[in-house]
Amino acid sequence: MRKKHHHKKKPSFTKKWSAKLHLWFGLSVGLIVFVVSLTGTMYVFKDEIQDQLRKDVIYVKAQTITQNPLSIEILKEKVSLEINEKFPISSVEIPLDKNKSYEFLYYEKDKKGWNYFDEVKINKLVYVNQYNGQILGIYNEKYDLFPILKSIHWSLLLKADWGKYVVGIPVVLFIMMLITGIILWCPKNKSAAKGRFWFKWENVKTWKRKNYDLHNILGFYASFIALLLSLSGIYFAYPWVKNTFNLTLSGSSELPKEKEIKSPDSLLAKNNSVFDLSAQETKNLYPESSSFRIPLNGKNKKGKELKNIPVTVYGEDGKFAIRNQIVFDKYSGKLLSNKPHQQLNNAEKYANANYDVHTGSYFGLVGKIIWFIAGLICTSLPVTGFLVWWGKKKKQGKKI
Repeated sequence: MRKKHHHKKKPSFTKKWSAKLHLWFGLSVGLIVFVVSLTGTMYVFKDEIQDQLRKDVIYVKAQTITQNPLSIEILKEKVSLEINEKFPISSVEIPLDKNKSYEFLYYEKDKKGWNYFDEVKINKLVYVNQYNGQILGIYNEKYDLFPILKSIHWSLLLKADWGKYVVGIPVVLFIMMLITGIILWCPKNKSAAKGRFWFKWENVKTWKRKNYDLHNILGFYASFIALLLSLSGIYFAYPWVKNTFNLTLSGSSELPKEKEIKSPDSLLAKNNSVFDLSAQETKNLYPESSSFRIPLNGKNKKGKELKNIPVTVYGEDGKFAIRNQIVFDKYSGKLLSNKPHQQLNNAEKYANANYDVHTGSYFGLVGKIIWFIAGLICTSLPVTGFLVWWGKKKKQGKKI
């Protein structure tokens, strides 16, 4: 009797092209995806690690605590004299927890710099005991591990303004790889589905099969979080992505623009206690908040002169999602506006929360652990994917 030959069913047009795109994109941007995933994964527990390493400077000694801290202006002058930097102090972050020290930040950027080290002129963090003015610790953040990891993750250490596209384009292709990967993972029938959800290595001896399963199964489980990570990442890089989020969440592609408030006291002499007045009013308005940041050099992040004093109030420690914005007159310290988190529209709330979503901190410690595991899997995918391709290529070479 003649044996019947069972011909394999040809893959569908969708799966055929998904396989091609998955391979082409993987080979073209796999190395960048590996680097970006690895640095992002290493960055996830930044706050927890730094809190332990800097415990002695983050907290002031109990015996030094008095009822009222020293004036911000006095502390600012003391730090400036002791640190003796040519750049002015940029801002101070004041915790509501009386046991925690103030954080004075020096930060300046060079618009002409083409890489991270040229672009960042200075990024220095000074921890100060607000009760006696003692400097507890000085950290040159420019050369610290986590800011460097962040820059690699964001722009591969290139200038932030255009380096983000060097990373952003591969991330867009990675999103396509995730979508095509899910399509390729989809089993043909119930029988094929049994080996797609977990490892069945009892009778598997070859490393190629195990490597394929690692790529296929782990990739499937991580793909949904990886999509969220990627979308929240390109949210920072591409205005059209942010505009799409805004339109979806609030019906308008643009976020509401902050109206410039004209200072009623601009002709008055500046009150030397303007920062202290602003700080005290902030504490009165948001006594349950975590901390707040006051700019001290009269400039915003882009280096433009500030008309007033915008104070950013953070609702939770280690998170940016719950953010309240207060504006004070820069001459008298008079309250000009107060915009609590609750008054923001959905697009504004998401804009504040996107960083937390991207790092996993939005979902607490459990979220960070899940994000860390997903990050490790994303880091492994270019490696296991390359080995799958390399194994097939060698096999085809032997046949020839």
